Amino acid sequence: MSSKGTRPVAVFLALSALAYAAWVLEVVLSTGLNPIDTYVSELAAQDQPLGGLFRGTDFAAGLLAFAGGVLALVRLASHPGSRRPWATAGWAGITLFGAATAADAWLPLSCKPTVDPECAARETAGLVPATHEAHAISSSLAMCGALLAIVALTVAARRYGWWGPLARTGPVLVVAEAIATVWTLGAIALFTAGRGTWALGAGQRLEVLLVALWLGLLAYSVHQERRT
Repeated sequence: MSSKGTRPVAVFLALSALAYAAWVLEVVLSTGLNPIDTYVSELAAQDQPLGGLFRGTDFAAGLLAFAGGVLALVRLASHPGSRRPWATAGWAGITLFGAATAADAWLPLSCKPTVDPECAARETAGLVPATHEAHAISSSLAMCGALLAIVALTVAARRYGWWGPLARTGPVLVVAEAIATVWTLGAIALFTAGRGTWALGAGQRLEVLLVALWLGLLAYSVHQERRT
């Protein structure tokens, strides 16, 4: 991607990374949730005292990532020499991630299924608001977009000779993200089957943290290339 006009992309991505990592505030705030066993999304549940804060940071993260992805796609389209399939797929992934993450903020859980057995029972019986199912769909789309972006743009960095820091460090984050995703999906499947949480929260928090770190690395790489 041409280095001209990429400063806004780097800024949007950096701010998105910071907002997407806002859940770490649970370390200093009293949320009443155990980070080892609970969904990250439960921080933003409607019955959480600080739910509005975390919904706000999710929305900001999504909106910023969406803006960065769209702007990068526009830059690619306006520079024929930069139209590379891996780059196009990766920026499309970031755009999808941003849109779905922003949607997440408007589709919060009404209660906390990993903490409240009654909530879990209602969810299993389909007696919770439709936002629960919609949230599951938007969250899945967000992570699919993030995984597409992480893989495709890391490949693009190495194949096209772009973004030195991402080309060097990206593969490590790709592997780590794959492991965290498998852990999270396995734990969710076991929890849904009524077999406990299996440190679901820890796996998901690692998964989300790695996405934020990767976004930050991409932002730094785009910024460095612009300076060069």
